[in-house]
Amino acid sequence: LPSLSLPSSMHLIQVDSVQRWMEDLKLMTDCECMCILQSKPISIEKDEQNELVLSSQYSTCDNLQLLLKRAWIISTELTRISQKLEKNRWQRVHSMTVRVNCHVRSMINEYSMFTRNSSEEMHRFEKLLLDKCSEFTAFTERCIQTEDEQILKSIKSCINETLTTVAQYFGQLIELFLTHETQNLLRQIELSDSMYITASAINSLFSLTQEGAHLCRIIAKEGGVAALFKICRQDCFRCLYPQTLRTLASVCCVEEGMHQLEKVDGILCLADILTDNSHSEATHAEAAAVIAQITSPHLMFTQHLSSFLENMEEIVTALVKLCQEASSGEVFLLASAALANITFFDTMACEILLQLNAMKILLAACSDKHIVDTPYSRDQV
Repeated sequence: LPSLSLPSSMHLIQVDSVQRWMEDLKLMTDCECMCILQSKPISIEKDEQNELVLSSQYSTCDNLQLLLKRAWIISTELTRISQKLEKNRWQRVHSMTVRVNCHVRSMINEYSMFTRNSSEEMHRFEKLLLDKCSEFTAFTERCIQTEDEQILKSIKSCINETLTTVAQYFGQLIELFLTHETQNLLRQIELSDSMYITASAINSLFSLTQEGAHLCRIIAKEGGVAALFKICRQDCFRCLYPQTLRTLASVCCVEEGMHQLEKVDGILCLADILTDNSHSEATHAEAAAVIAQITSPHLMFTQHLSSFLENMEEIVTALVKLCQEASSGEVFLLASAALANITFFDTMACEILLQLNAMKILLAACSDKHIVDTPYSRDQV
């Protein structure tokens, strides 16, 4: 058969139709149905046992990550709504508001499926947020039903005010959710005799610290530093020392963490770990990482560490030994970074380093490419 050549105008119409369909599709998606599907378990049997399996198939860490991901989406959408509102893109504002409403309901439903002991305050904020989201959607729906400039102007003012309130309630609810989960994790760390449960809770806590300074502040405020140092003072948990110390290093990047460390004699505990030769190299390296973190020159609140000077000689001596005996580049980097930071912290450290012949040890390490294997390590030296 001979090939048919379409007129160029016909081809353009086809392309435009497809593009138009793709644009319209974004607004036609039925968010309410998606919300129902996301918040109900799919199961043939309706007995309670089956639902329990479905709601507990993820770990606490997975559930927290899901919550944080959902919170990030909602936060991003609220920012975008504000931008579209400035440009009077009413159709987009409405469709995005419906989507936020859907995400908020899904987040609350998902959270209620895996949490326990929800507080009255939490339920109150959930209701406030849901009511405000419904009000928000109703306002934006009115916008797409009118073209009267005066009406749109008055509704825009209401939308702006409601958007601010939604963002405020949303922020307070997320704070409550994260505080509640942090408390649960810390309760597990403090009360559990099981190595597995304690390790899992510490790992979940570490994951939270990686989400930013705000999460570290919540952990410190809820007594996280004290709970973690309590683990580091129990011989039965020796195998958990490295991950516990790694979590402590993350929490102590904020001032609240540093205050807590000083309150629970954390420096003395770190000095004891560093000077105890029965500990593994991994434990010594992670203790060095905590020292490097709390003495970091860019932190403005290191003056709170008054107890550091009392233990400085022991700590510096142990760190020089760790540099000398390091079996890998990572261990050397952590130990040398701690030493470098301590020299900024107090000049007394320099005198101790000279007495220990540290320059010779550090420069000798630089000639070993297996130990000093990155520019970062050379920079510390």
